[in-house]
Amino acid sequence: MAVCVAVIAKENYPLYIRSVPTENELKFHYMVHTSLDVVDEKISAMGKALVDQRELYLGLLYPTEDYKVYGYVTNSKVKFVMVVDSSNTALRDNEIRSMFRKLHNSYTDVMCNPFYTPGDRIQSRAFDGMVTSMMIQVC
Repeated sequence: MAVCVAVIAKENYPLYIRSVPTENELKFHYMVHTSLDVVDEKISAMGKALVDQRELYLGLLYPTEDYKVYGYVTNSKVKFVMVVDSSNTALRDNEIRSMFRKLHNSYTDVMCNPFYTPGDRIQSRAFDGMVTSMMIQVC
């Protein structure tokens, strides 16, 4: 089950963070921000190795006892971070990839909105509804 989804700008400030159990919201914010160091390491390692630039999925960033943190980066260096409950062992890597692709497509729709100013917090109801359905769907 995805418990937290975050969209982080190129300059490492949050554009959107949504977590399901709101009582642990601060804990998830901390996990998302600590994962940014791992994301930066993976991006710089990919640049040195000249890996295929179309591969945007970063995979498992780090596991904890209760959660697993996954990452994805767009071509414009916007980062998506997803925290998943570790107890859900049925969730496979390709399902995480498809969730990130769905999130990326919805983010692209937000960017194409003429009333959205790039760099502002994402307040789209359609984007929020997609994230909510994605979190419920995985349960």
